[in-house]
Amino acid sequence: MKYDEIDKKLLSLLAEDGRLSYVELAEKVGLSRVAVKDRIQNLKDKGVIEKFTVVINSEKMGKKVSAFFEVDVEPKQLQTVAQNLADNPNVASIYQMTGPSTLHMHVLVEDFQKLETFINEELYSVEGITRVESSVILKRFKSRTGYKL
Repeated sequence: MKYDEIDKKLLSLLAEDGRLSYVELAEKVGLSRVAVKDRIQNLKDKGVIEKFTVVINSEKMGKKVSAFFEVDVEPKQLQTVAQNLADNPNVASIYQMTGPSTLHMHVLVEDFQKLETFINEELYSVEGITRVESSVILKRFKSRTGYKL
């Protein structure tokens, strides 16, 4: 599907501030409010815009430890393990990957004690996991959600 420069500009503006009104967007792209509303609805209908959301600073909400995990899983258990982990409230994101690790997972917890508990009680206890490697984030330089134009 092809999208013109105005669609791309609208997406870029919304990626920066999803709370912009149709009037504000219209002024920035040189169209009417109704035309902008129709374009955004079309982008939603086509699945280009999946949802509007807010990005929450996890540290300011008490989740001070952020860690990435590489988790190898028995192939026949992949879907079950992935769903089990995805349902865990500490798991921020989880992806099936190519290469030596089957799953790549981002976990947010309050402190290192909670991280230890997560690893020992909620990760190691999952049937089908064969290997786990973890890396704790020391400092965030850049973070983004979704695709940015």
